[in-house]
Amino acid sequence: MVSERVVVKVWAVSTDRRTATWPTSLCETRWDGTLRAVRVLRFLLTPGTDVLNGLDRCLTRGFRSLLLVFAGTLAGWWIYVPIHELLHAAGCAVTGGKVSRLEISAVYGGGLLARLFPFVVSGSDYAGRLSGFDTRGSDLIYLITDLAPFVLTFPGVWLLRRTAAARQAVLFGAALPFALAPFLSLTGDAYEIGSIVVTRVPPWSRWQTLRGDDLLLKIEQMGKLPEAPWAGLALAALLGLLWAFVTWWAADATARRLGQPPVRS
Repeated sequence: MVSERVVVKVWAVSTDRRTATWPTSLCETRWDGTLRAVRVLRFLLTPGTDVLNGLDRCLTRGFRSLLLVFAGTLAGWWIYVPIHELLHAAGCAVTGGKVSRLEISAVYGGGLLARLFPFVVSGSDYAGRLSGFDTRGSDLIYLITDLAPFVLTFPGVWLLRRTAAARQAVLFGAALPFALAPFLSLTGDAYEIGSIVVTRVPPWSRWQTLRGDDLLLKIEQMGKLPEAPWAGLALAALLGLLWAFVTWWAADATARRLGQPPVRS
């Protein structure tokens, strides 16, 4: 009698649909979660993998190819800097702001540009900096002024992938500053974008000193204050990092639509 009851219970458990499928459903849920995490991680690493895989494709002649990439990067940076700064000025002027001083180092053609634009001054402690501008109290104008140069990221990502696929070392190097601009600006424009957002909400709205385009300088300044808003500064830097990835995502999506998927080695 006891053995018959045991058999009946075992048979009932084995034929219980919910009991039989629960472990499988749990595994599927965990597997789906793992796949999502892998996709997110892969996306976050795409800027790095595009660069590394692009280098792998372009370094067909070893050290000589590396020198060509390096030369292209220097040329691309030399071209990118003045265009970047002029787009800051354009973003401000087009949206109703006023530009009075744009500093561009002589190394990047500041002397020549000063002859063409009355607001350009040759020489700066930075490669270039929009040091005199009036947003008329509008944070929207301020944001657009900061964001304007990063329209170059969209053709930059496309060109980076295109030249990597074609193994064109010089052009691949030249595309790097344009494509990676949001990440190269993490301590500059990206931080400033984050600081504009942070200082619009309490408790940091009274800390307008958080705003600026030099994160390292802000850290130095905050270190001299007795009750520095470190949390606000950290949040601004984090928002800048988030913005950099969002900008890359948009450029990545655009490049894909134009037939340039991420670079494969």
